[in-house]
Amino acid sequence: MGSILSLVVPALIPAVADGLRGIFSRLTGGAGAKPQNVEEQIKLTTAENERLKALAELDKPSENISPWVADLRASFRYVAGGLIILGAVSTLYLPADLLVQDAIWNLAGSVFAFLFGDRMYFKFAKR
Repeated sequence: MGSILSLVVPALIPAVADGLRGIFSRLTGGAGAKPQNVEEQIKLTTAENERLKALAELDKPSENISPWVADLRASFRYVAGGLIILGAVSTLYLPADLLVQDAIWNLAGSVFAFLFGDRMYFKFAKR
């Protein structure tokens, strides 16, 4: 049961943090980190767009790359994450040292949070 919790808990941390923030803002009567007027909202949206453009530019492959290499490069995070999760599940059926098992399940927990954490957070936050 502990190994399942090590997968689920990291994915739920953003939702729990958002819930705690909501509780504190309700108790204090504050709006949290929300923009106070339209101009602030426009500035925040512009800054977020610029950040996303910079991330997209960093993640963009070079121009003279083969399409299959670009596809493999784009899917590498998910392939590696799947292999890590499969490795963790394999420790349930194959004999492994407890320290190795613990390390692999902790690694699989962060991979699980990477793959499914945002989806779970947005589902709970109703965005």
